[in-house]
Amino acid sequence: MKLALVGDIGGTNARFSLWRDEQLEAVQVLPTADFEGPEQAIVAYLHTQGLQPGSIGSVCLACAGPVSGNLFRFTNNHWRIDRTAFCEALQIDGLLMINDFSAMALGMTRIAEHERVQVCPGEPQTDRPALVIGAGTGLGVGTLLEQADGRWLVLPGEGGHVDLPIGSPREAELWQILYRQLGHVRAEDVLSGNGLLVLYRAICELDGQPLQHATPAAITTAGLAGEPVAAEVLEQFSCWLGRAAGNNVLTLGARGGVYIVGGVVPRFAERFLASGFAKSFRDKGCMSHYLDGIPVWLVTAEYPGLTGAGVALQQAAERSPDAIRENP
Repeated sequence: MKLALVGDIGGTNARFSLWRDEQLEAVQVLPTADFEGPEQAIVAYLHTQGLQPGSIGSVCLACAGPVSGNLFRFTNNHWRIDRTAFCEALQIDGLLMINDFSAMALGMTRIAEHERVQVCPGEPQTDRPALVIGAGTGLGVGTLLEQADGRWLVLPGEGGHVDLPIGSPREAELWQILYRQLGHVRAEDVLSGNGLLVLYRAICELDGQPLQHATPAAITTAGLAGEPVAAEVLEQFSCWLGRAAGNNVLTLGARGGVYIVGGVVPRFAERFLASGFAKSFRDKGCMSHYLDGIPVWLVTAEYPGLTGAGVALQQAAERSPDAIRENP
């Protein structure tokens, strides 16, 4: 496989890296606002590496949203991609585009031991699916399955938009407040970066406490410092993530393990490890035993989405070079 480039593109930043010998090389983060489109950003990135268009054979980009057809518009920035024009501008053989959470899930296949922290002990059943769930801008949920030929299959879904599960009287009271505010309460409404703020406001309303924080970052900082209301937000967030993850394990039969990814939980990792996540994860009544022995890891790797884009590109190239050129 020729030298390739991989990218993981979000609303604010685009991460790029060379993919050489199945490894990331020379990762760089560029603000999307600084460039007219991804072609210009990639040319700038290549320039910093002493490379020109035509130096790379193929590109894989992980993009938020459903990927299909020749034209792709990013939902959270001003960029767009015309597949034909993109390949011509960069003089590449093919462009592979995949959903960003699919890339995140594939990244779990290359996680080193030091890049994950055990939350719940157990042994993964390698012939069963693994669950990848992550709170960030939204709540991503994906299924990872190893195939008979050793390649990996990702089944993307919209599990972050399921109803928020209720497991206690207090959660029911909080849900009533959320329902009045939102109408329909999805798991993502709470289990996301902005969800911390939504949850904080609901707890303050329920307990008659004044609002003192206006951002998720401020709530996290206050919670880690021991402020009672903010600390309860982190605890309740952890418990609700446990319930959501457990529900998905039951639905998918995901005895291959659970990977917790995304940018939210690592910001309060120690608090999370001591939280009620594990109890809530297993709290499934007569099916609680099903969750026994399923390992759960908190992923701390810096660029799993980029790595997953590399894995996707590698698998496509091994299957057939045309799989990249003909990616719909």
